[in-house]
Amino acid sequence: MMAKYSRKSQEKVEKSMHEMHEGKLKSGRSGKKVTNPKQAIAIGLSEARKEGAKVPKKAAAKKSSSKKTTAKKSAPKKAAAKKSTAKKTTAKRATAKKSTAKKTTAKRATAAKKTTQRKTSVKKSTAKKGAAARKKTTRRRAMATA
Repeated sequence: MMAKYSRKSQEKVEKSMHEMHEGKLKSGRSGKKVTNPKQAIAIGLSEARKEGAKVPKKAAAKKSSSKKTTAKKSAPKKAAAKKSTAKKTTAKRATAKKSTAKKTTAKRATAAKKTTQRKTSVKKSTAKKGAAARKKTTRRRAMATA
């Protein structure tokens, strides 16, 4: 059985892990201190790849990451594109908030109207019932006296 990783790549990963534990390992792009062990392993493997050590290829990109690859190709336009999309999303959020606020107030108003209509209809029905009961009693009295 052949090993997946060469001795050199294993040493590189080990070295990067030691540096991370000592607090000396830093990210290549931002220069921030690395605290995640997975990130330290990734750094060690990438260094081993650069030196030509036997390391398996990186995992294939997923279908959903096709957008990310197109964004990486257009590096100069990236900063301008980010700003414009941020403005659009905030504008969308603001309009969405306004529309939802209008909808909720409209719902409240219609709900209030419905409750008042119910109350009035209940009052009317009770008034009708009372009038009908009065008529019945007056009829009974009239029949009894006659």
